[in-house]
Amino acid sequence: QVRLVESGGGLVQAGGSLRLSCAASGRAFSRIDMGWFRQAPGKEREFVGAIRWSGGSGYADSAKGRFTISRDNGKNTVYLQMNSLTPEDTAVYYCASGTIVSPGRLIARDWGQGTQVTVSS
Repeated sequence: QVRLVESGGGLVQAGGSLRLSCAASGRAFSRIDMGWFRQAPGKEREFVGAIRWSGGSGYADSAKGRFTISRDNGKNTVYLQMNSLTPEDTAVYYCASGTIVSPGRLIARDWGQGTQVTVSS
């Protein structure tokens, strides 16, 4: 079991930026794939992006060019840098650990509690 704790959510104006963090514990961080998902009210949870243990990353079309995933294995932490935010990005963002089985598909085994991101117009 991997314990995941997200932080960094909050309120930001359209066009602004925000960086989310996900701190992991309970397992060797460097050997697991990590990803971010989000869920807006009344909508299904959707994939945002993921990063392999080796460092390669992939993103949903809605995130490409605006969001960047990185990881710091020394700190057992993965980040989601979000730029050019719009109200459509408003959602609860969840960190997950698991296995990337194909581009854009992360099979999650553990989830964080989520952090709220609200983008105002």
